[in-house]
Amino acid sequence: MLSPKDVQAALDNLGCDIRVTRYETSTATSQEAADSIGTELGSIVKSLCFMIDGQPVVVLAAGDQRMDERKIGQLYEVGRKKVRMADAEKTIEVTGYAPGGVPPVGHIQTLPILIDKTLERFDLVYAAAGAPNAIFPIELGQLIEITGGKIVDIARDTNAGVSL
Repeated sequence: MLSPKDVQAALDNLGCDIRVTRYETSTATSQEAADSIGTELGSIVKSLCFMIDGQPVVVLAAGDQRMDERKIGQLYEVGRKKVRMADAEKTIEVTGYAPGGVPPVGHIQTLPILIDKTLERFDLVYAAAGAPNAIFPIELGQLIEITGGKIVDIARDTNAGVSL
């Protein structure tokens, strides 16, 4: 399995002047990460591995959002039942990292990257760095650039059915 050293090497190879930081506390969940570094929950980037009709895709999502399988499926012209969160074994197989530490870069294979547009609320975001206690800060524009990610609307509508 890959480690924060591999994430740092990937960042270095991409020409990023960014340092991975390890914490004494867990950063495995978005809330733990936000608490550990003292930032808003939404500025934490969750790297989620989905299987879409059998193909792996990494979704970069804001820590305060849940992803909508129906919206993800529409991007690939499949029904939501063909969109599943990858289990831990499959996540490790395709990214090289365990859930709770999956970074947005440095995967063992080239994977399509989808970036939820709700991250656009933040200039600076914080991404997992290969372990459940490692994170790196990155400007959103740079994250988009180095991942080749596509900004898409894939978060669940939080106020669906609510009349204002």
